[in-house]
Amino acid sequence: FRLYFPVALKRMLNFNVPPVKNSTGEPVWKVLIYDRFGQDIISPLLSVKELRDMGITLHLLLHSDRDAIPDVPAVYFVMPTEENIDRMCQDLRNQLYESYYLNFISAISRSKLEDIANAAIGANAVTQVAKVFDQYLNFITLEDDMFVLCNQNKELVSYRAINRPDITDTEMETIMDTIVDSLFCFFVTLGAIPIIRCSRGTAAEMVAVKLDKKLRENLRDARNSLFTGDTLGAGQFSFQRPLLVLVDRNIDLATPLHHTWTYQALVHDVLDFHLNRVNLEESTGMESSPAGARPKKKNKKSYDLTASDKFWQKHKGSPFPEVAESVQQELESYRAQEDEVKRLKSIMGIEGEDEGAISMLSDNTAKLTSAVSSLPELLEKKRLIDLHTNVATAVLEHIKSRKLDVYFEYEEKIMSKSTLDKSLLDMISDPDAGTPEDKMRLFLIYYISSAQAPSEIDLEQYKKALMDAGCNLAPLSYIKQWK
Repeated sequence: FRLYFPVALKRMLNFNVPPVKNSTGEPVWKVLIYDRFGQDIISPLLSVKELRDMGITLHLLLHSDRDAIPDVPAVYFVMPTEENIDRMCQDLRNQLYESYYLNFISAISRSKLEDIANAAIGANAVTQVAKVFDQYLNFITLEDDMFVLCNQNKELVSYRAINRPDITDTEMETIMDTIVDSLFCFFVTLGAIPIIRCSRGTAAEMVAVKLDKKLRENLRDARNSLFTGDTLGAGQFSFQRPLLVLVDRNIDLATPLHHTWTYQALVHDVLDFHLNRVNLEESTGMESSPAGARPKKKNKKSYDLTASDKFWQKHKGSPFPEVAESVQQELESYRAQEDEVKRLKSIMGIEGEDEGAISMLSDNTAKLTSAVSSLPELLEKKRLIDLHTNVATAVLEHIKSRKLDVYFEYEEKIMSKSTLDKSLLDMISDPDAGTPEDKMRLFLIYYISSAQAPSEIDLEQYKKALMDAGCNLAPLSYIKQWK
């Protein structure tokens, strides 16, 4: 997916004209205005540097206070919501920019388009509205082969939202429409019509029926179909149609509760990890503050774990002990390279960090040349080692303090129906093993996976142990009803 979708965005940022390769000319300087949805779509795909290379001098949120820049074109990338349209009309009236390229993440309705047209006429800015485009990019691409439907308001289309006992029909319709719109956008961008398969009688079937209807309606009008002609991916997949399998989470509820053991899954489970960015609180060391002094503020650090991070790409699916070992190996190989550079410097009589002196003398020895040319690579390697040392250490602290390795092994045995070496009651009652949530997750996996539910007497015993451990029993009553 990452092959297409940055291309779709770059095309949009280039005023909806495909960017010309190897063009030596300077890009046109422009301002990018997005809402929170647009920000979430762009940030995992394009870095600030890439945006700058495309001529984006400023990127601002639509609803922030923005100053007028009358001689610069503005590219908008927003959802076609009522408040966004109002704010765009206000921008037109205030004559903020030289010209306006309006890009909507999802298709804009006729009535809202008319609102913009009226505002443009009223502000005498019709000629300044250069282009209006439906981009069909209402989904977030996180990896080469993974996308999610939304990040903002994600609780509105969550498992909980769909399975609430008090959900109304209109709420359910809204949720289904939101999911269908995102999937439709995805296939428009891919330029392919899927073959849809789903399980019957579930929410997945409702999505499938709605998506099928939307695709058919679009194909009926051949002249305006989004799957023919000059769409981004059109024709590239026409020889084989992708298979879209829609599955309802109720089919397998144990898996999301399971404590995991691979690097990426652990980072997602125990740290603050959203849209490929992990936020860490750096521990301020063990030194205690003097009596009466304010406690030191913890530093917050954020790291991007992206496709360009080779270590992450290689090890995100590895078991955690292997990751820790690999970080150590990377550190050792980095130190060896660093020592080699230092040794060559001292042979050449260059002390300190004077890079200019190194490059002047670099032709004296081929070895030094290669050492110097590998310096940027070396610095990048050091950055990645520091990043993964910090992230892996943060994960390790959770594993140790919550005994997550014990939970992982125990749950594996439950799910594979192996014999258990320790009673479940002992695990729940152990005050040193995990948080109340960890204990609840473990018991729910046991309850879901057991062929027959525990007897009422046993269940009462488990409930008492869970309550003593500080657990909220609401999830158990839900799962009991579900089962």
